[in-house]
Amino acid sequence: MKIDTLLFDLDGTLINTNELIISSFMHTLEHYFPGQYHKEDVLQFMGPPLMDSFNKLDSAKAEEMAQFYRDYNHKRHDELVTEFDGVYDTIKTLHEKGYKLAIVTTKKRYTVEMGLKLTKLDQFFDVVITLDDVTHAKPDPEPLLKALEQLDSKPENAIMVGDNNHDIEGGKNTGTLTAGVAWAIKGREYIESFHPDYVLESMSDLLDILGGFER
Repeated sequence: MKIDTLLFDLDGTLINTNELIISSFMHTLEHYFPGQYHKEDVLQFMGPPLMDSFNKLDSAKAEEMAQFYRDYNHKRHDELVTEFDGVYDTIKTLHEKGYKLAIVTTKKRYTVEMGLKLTKLDQFFDVVITLDDVTHAKPDPEPLLKALEQLDSKPENAIMVGDNNHDIEGGKNTGTLTAGVAWAIKGREYIESFHPDYVLESMSDLLDILGGFER
């Protein structure tokens, strides 16, 4: 087996948007449902597309809530977003080694581009598949298959890397190998419960894993 392709989730995997997302949800929930939600309640909303979460809360106001969320999120973005340790150097090394790299995310393109530009990761990814590009989000295979097609790659030659069940199940549904990140905000045990092929303690672990395929 040859692995020449890496598909990455963005939030919680490459960039640390946890504080931004929690703050944005709390700002929105407190506005629409005063006093009903606390920080720990927000974890359930992290991972799925934004509209899925707001539709569960109030389908009649979902669009309005999503826009309220995005307005705040974009305003606070550069203040609250950081990169995870070791991510930039690892992605740079993978790029230099000639691996095919793509982002596959449930976020809209505008916000994705903000995060990639802020962390200077945008230079390494020729393919970025966002919620705007697909009919069905992860864990449906559509976004992963679209990324693989644009990279001229195959599922059996790829690893999907992420911090949420949507990433691991999306990889399995597509036929890629999967890697969960131990720094997932929901915890290592959470990501392990979906049985990824690998669990990364740091992003640089990918280099060791890929080295095994080269031997």
